[in-house]
Amino acid sequence: MMDLSFAHLLYGLFTLVIIATMIFRWGIVLPSLLGTFLIAWVYNGSLIEGFTAIFNANLVAAQELFNIFLIITFMLALLHSLRDLGADRKMIQPIQKLMINGHVSYFVLVGVTYVISLFFWPTPAVPLICALLVPAAVRAGLPVMTAAVAIAIAGQGMALSSDYIVQVAPSLSATAAGIDTTLVADRSFVLSLIAGGSAILIAYFLYRKSIRPKDDEVNEIEMQNVQATTEATNKAKTTNLTMWSKLFAVLVPLTLLGVVIYMVYEKLFSGRMGGLEGGDGAAFVGGVAVILLLLSTVAFGRQHALDYISNHITEGFVFAFKAMGPVIPIAGFFFLGSADFSADILSLDENPPALLFDLVESIQTYLPESAILAAFSILIIGIITGLDGSGFSGLPLTGALAASLQTGSVDTATLAAIGQLGSIWTGGGTLVAWSSLIAIAGFCGVSVMDLVRKNFIPVMAGLLLATLFAVFLL
Repeated sequence: MMDLSFAHLLYGLFTLVIIATMIFRWGIVLPSLLGTFLIAWVYNGSLIEGFTAIFNANLVAAQELFNIFLIITFMLALLHSLRDLGADRKMIQPIQKLMINGHVSYFVLVGVTYVISLFFWPTPAVPLICALLVPAAVRAGLPVMTAAVAIAIAGQGMALSSDYIVQVAPSLSATAAGIDTTLVADRSFVLSLIAGGSAILIAYFLYRKSIRPKDDEVNEIEMQNVQATTEATNKAKTTNLTMWSKLFAVLVPLTLLGVVIYMVYEKLFSGRMGGLEGGDGAAFVGGVAVILLLLSTVAFGRQHALDYISNHITEGFVFAFKAMGPVIPIAGFFFLGSADFSADILSLDENPPALLFDLVESIQTYLPESAILAAFSILIIGIITGLDGSGFSGLPLTGALAASLQTGSVDTATLAAIGQLGSIWTGGGTLVAWSSLIAIAGFCGVSVMDLVRKNFIPVMAGLLLATLFAVFLL
């Protein structure tokens, strides 16, 4: 067993405290900040260095993660500008015609929710989907509860757990693990499809008997309830924008599709990403979103475009900081455990400590060398960290642990992706009632606790299958 300092032991203690705090669904920002301060004080032997380190840790985390705030801001600003035009509604209205019965409606809801959530995140997309597609699906015979399950699994689960376009989640995981974002993004994308595809099919076979004929009178009653809940949602601010709303309803999806095709082509056929790997890929998407934002804002109001775009970007930043702000001090604490960041945090010129990695290394000789054990340990820790209802706050922990627990057959990127899936499927909005799952339940007019119970078996089965796939086949 390697020699451990008191700072190592203190870091391990606060890590356990943070995990326990997550289990009880309490906020973990306070122990993260306090732990950073005390550990830096003990390691440097200086109270002043402790005060300095707590600021440096947050600064380092903010610098590493600010690209995440920008991409969220620009994508949300674009969505708000499309809502002004009414283009968001026109983009998905034609899809209503595909809902010929409840069975088809279930899979249409899954597909549309997944695609929209990849680009705009599921929470901002939920009002749009629930307002326009859920009533049509219910009219076709799909029970509103089953519709809510489809939206939660496809959006809050499958799309958000990979976050392959915006790449907030893989950036958090990869940064904490000290590896390239693309590695985590690719693995989490594959595993999210395994988990999501399994959960979607299992949920369908579990609840398919509840799907009603299209002419059932209950359909109309449920549809009216949903419409009553969402009738004030997604209305354009003016009715004189028909031409522009139609134009952007076509332009935006085609442009974003073109971005995806270009990125996939560069990766598969050029042997490189053309400078679009990881954060650069997200920057490319964000830059395209900004140009679309400029065009749509000018189309909405030429005379007031300067004010409109400022308002939309401000709203985007507010959403980004509400969603990701608490992650900064948490990430700062776990960055302190990595030698890649501890030098800047502790103001050291050389020999930075790797507190978390040293702790794991010191006990690895007592642990069985098992890929299955490592994978399921990360999955369980990810699920535990997701109990706070965020889904993202635990990613610095699972990413850092992934780098420490890697084995010969399961690498760091795969373990980080497994932890990411566990955390986001749980806290991102499928398994805990105090998460953004509340939005889906609210717009659909169903009980959030009932929705959690409906999600539990399909989601847990999907995570189990994805983890086994990662160990034996990935």
